[in-house]
Amino acid sequence: MYDSQTLRAGHDAGGPIPRRHLLKFLIPSIIGVLLFLVPFQTGDSVNIGMGMMADGLQTLLGEALPLIAMVVLCVSVIVTLYVKAANPAWARGGHFGDMFQVGLIWVVLRVLGAVFVVMTYFQIGPEFVTASFTGGVMLNDLAPVLLTFFFFAAILLPFLVEFGFMEFIGSLVRKPFRFIFNLPGRSAIDATASWMGSGTVGVLITSQQYEQGFYSGREASVIATNFSVASIAFSLLVVNFVDLNHMFVPFYFTVVVSGLIAAVIVSRIPPLSLKADDYHEPVGCQIREENTGRAGLFRYSLQQATNRAASAPGPAELAKLALINVIDIFLTLLPLVFAIGTVALILAEFTPLFTWLSYPMVPVLELLRLPEAQAAAPATLVGFADMFLPAVLATNIDSELTRFVIACLSMTQLVYMSEIGALLLKSKIPIALWELAAVFLLRTAITLPIIALMAHTLFF
Repeated sequence: MYDSQTLRAGHDAGGPIPRRHLLKFLIPSIIGVLLFLVPFQTGDSVNIGMGMMADGLQTLLGEALPLIAMVVLCVSVIVTLYVKAANPAWARGGHFGDMFQVGLIWVVLRVLGAVFVVMTYFQIGPEFVTASFTGGVMLNDLAPVLLTFFFFAAILLPFLVEFGFMEFIGSLVRKPFRFIFNLPGRSAIDATASWMGSGTVGVLITSQQYEQGFYSGREASVIATNFSVASIAFSLLVVNFVDLNHMFVPFYFTVVVSGLIAAVIVSRIPPLSLKADDYHEPVGCQIREENTGRAGLFRYSLQQATNRAASAPGPAELAKLALINVIDIFLTLLPLVFAIGTVALILAEFTPLFTWLSYPMVPVLELLRLPEAQAAAPATLVGFADMFLPAVLATNIDSELTRFVIACLSMTQLVYMSEIGALLLKSKIPIALWELAAVFLLRTAITLPIIALMAHTLFF
């Protein structure tokens, strides 16, 4: 497809940029920006182009989506077990080998995900699995969103990442992003795609960029755990759910400020700071954002972009990659999300685990002068299971100040196992479960006092 020599060749000498290369960069990149980065007002909500397409497909398929999810998970288990038993030639190496030649733990999780979805769909088995707030959340609320979002994301992401837009922005903002976050400039695209679209889309971009050699293991881990911010659309949903829709602007301002401060700090301390800057072995390092020539910053950024566009895959190769991405996401990611997410929700809803773990948070909340600290404490940690659970718990809190703090905190913790955590564990990004838990706790410890301080001094 391309290699480091290709990326370093071309117009670095500052010569004229061929018009066909410029158009090959501009047209797909503009389409990608309109699909992923430009928010549109649709009725009372804000969405992006890809999100609107996903919503349209979700409306079209409607109640068939849970059934489709169940079929997908069952197919995943059947194919995985067949590959493990028969070792067919088509699954030896390559894309399909990576998908189905997996270790025992991943086989167990896929089977568990399929069992959970069948039990929930047919409402058979114990209530702690089939309840509307455990398996029902995963099957009826989350699975339809993931099916439609990931379907279009897998198909449309090449417009954003394969035709030079990442190189263009990366070269333009390299210095500030290196200085502030110690990250490549192109990671600004991941952050923007998350803010405007979906945190899962941001992680998907990061994972693909790591596998293609544009991020090191440390960079990919930092980006995925610190910039996969929930979308504006989801933020509006949370604010309305906790009955604070009149405070959306202060709410989102607080989320952005505290989230950026956390990203600056967490990226520079263990466990993320201890990760090696090693690149994905099959491809090695493919990135070059620094300007080593005499060209101006804009000219150099444009040269990098058109060089990448010139070597972009053709329509047939892009279609093949999109199909493989869809199969990979549907058959390997969704079972993992369903298994881990259901277990996390069961622990949150049917056990006192998070209540026990939250006991030390009571004096912390009291120190921050938050009313109803006892009731709010579990909401500060339950977000590790699912991002929406803190908002659910916050509805039982009378204090508007405390609800505001909990809602903001749930948006800045970022690492939740029902979706982002499962996606990261399935990806090739070198990050372990304990590291995800550590990042979650660090972000909680950093953002909670900032949110409380902003709430007390600016808004209440």
